[in-house]
Amino acid sequence: MSRIVWLLLPAVVAMVTGCSRDAVKPAAQAAAMAAAPIPSIVSKDGRYALMVDGAPFLMLGAQVNNSSNYPAALPKVWPAITMLHANTVEVPVAWEQIEPVEGHFDFSFVDTLLKQAREHNVRLTLLWFGTWKNTGPSYTPEWVKLNNDRFPRLTDAKGERSYALSPLYPATLEADTKAFVALMTHLKAVDAQRTVILVQVENETGTYNSVRDYSPVAEKLFQGPVPDVLVTALHKKPGTWRDVFGADADEFFHAWSIATFVGKVAAAGKQAYPLPMYVNAALRDPLKPQSPFNYASGGPTDNVLDIWKVAAPAISVAAPDLYNRSSDQVMAQIARYHRPDNALLDVEIGNDLQYARYFFAILGNQGIGFGPFGMDFTGYSNYPLGPKKMDASIVQRFAANYELVGPMAREWAKLSFDGKVHGVAELDDRQPQTIDLARWTAKIAYGEWQFGFSSWTWVGKIDKPDDGGVPDGGVLIADLGPDEYLVAGRNARVQFELADKKSTAKPMLVRVEEGHYDHGRWVFERVWNGDQTDYGLNFTRLPQVLRVRVGTY
Repeated sequence: MSRIVWLLLPAVVAMVTGCSRDAVKPAAQAAAMAAAPIPSIVSKDGRYALMVDGAPFLMLGAQVNNSSNYPAALPKVWPAITMLHANTVEVPVAWEQIEPVEGHFDFSFVDTLLKQAREHNVRLTLLWFGTWKNTGPSYTPEWVKLNNDRFPRLTDAKGERSYALSPLYPATLEADTKAFVALMTHLKAVDAQRTVILVQVENETGTYNSVRDYSPVAEKLFQGPVPDVLVTALHKKPGTWRDVFGADADEFFHAWSIATFVGKVAAAGKQAYPLPMYVNAALRDPLKPQSPFNYASGGPTDNVLDIWKVAAPAISVAAPDLYNRSSDQVMAQIARYHRPDNALLDVEIGNDLQYARYFFAILGNQGIGFGPFGMDFTGYSNYPLGPKKMDASIVQRFAANYELVGPMAREWAKLSFDGKVHGVAELDDRQPQTIDLARWTAKIAYGEWQFGFSSWTWVGKIDKPDDGGVPDGGVLIADLGPDEYLVAGRNARVQFELADKKSTAKPMLVRVEEGHYDHGRWVFERVWNGDQTDYGLNFTRLPQVLRVRVGTY
């Protein structure tokens, strides 16, 4: 149902029934709620789709800065979102913000945010900053922060009080759960339009500088048996945490403790209003061993995802926060979080120029969403994880990708759910890549002239192709039918070759159409031929989408 119909519905009902607009408002909201399916994350054969309005949806997201979660900051948010062509905005909702006094809730910002998001025709992902925000309790209300007796901090291995709250005390769980349930209950009452499509439960859970809680309460649990449900799920023999997990016991115990806490908060919130919920992860190094003392121990890092899946079944997805600039690191993290039991969802990635290319890798690995961090004009840059200066040029680099895919986002989401998508991002070494397409192989190259090859020597000494300063190329390919593909990209060249190198047949481009999608319908614009195909399919910085049919002669 269109936004205009939503807005006019109460007035139409009032006209027909003779009731006032206010009198029919509850009935209209109930009708709207029944008509709009609740968003969900569904799976099929190890593939995933984020369902919005009853169909697969690709989240082209943007996460605002942490303190942009107040009405006064929103005027500096929307210009960036509009420039970005985002369809979803990720915004924090803080526990201290909605429950400054225990038992008294204030959802005025949530209501303002919903109203303005609808006016800007975007969806929302809400980030619950509760017991954990970057592992700390900075977003808890003062009545939580200042009451260590009621809400105990974790005890480190030296017996000293940690900055982080312990996940093992019922009072903390009960208070956090109560506030989160109040938020979800309010959303159910005021968001008939399903403006909110995802909810993040807590933020980057875990603990730095202490592998786990060493308090007397924690020690008693640690010396006790591993819960039967976890032993069974991981196919282990019963025993204490040390018996079952050996050297990993401390970290795995902490992961179970935090995941159980978060899972209970999420389950209670879902009982109030069953929106899809996820957790985000502060990552560890995926390529070399590292002590959990040096990363967010207990959070949903790749080595404890199996534990999180058992402890927190109400959580649909564990999402990696990608801030490492190395392409080897990023691609390794993508591989670890793209699992048959876990949708690939990137809700938080650095916003410097070289991060934009990973959009192609995320989508090519069946990702259901992408979201650079800090996308507003409030004056913060997130350096060194982001650019030294956040301005329009940064937004525009990401906007080019959203402008490319946005018109076909629904089509891409469906193709992804059907397992028909592929994609690569330009790596740091800028070397060619290949995509396996069964009968065909797509060769991807970067740094080539549009008309010609960088290997040519006969042209004499000339300038190298413009590489844009940083690696930012990428290609997306989707299977449309036998020998037919949807191809899009940025600053890259695509050439199709037969996978069978022994074949005597020669490959050729039968037809290359440039066009766009309009409400699910392919709209033809022109045919590429001659110089546009003689050197392969050369994608520039412009948003170009092709339907390609290949064959042999």
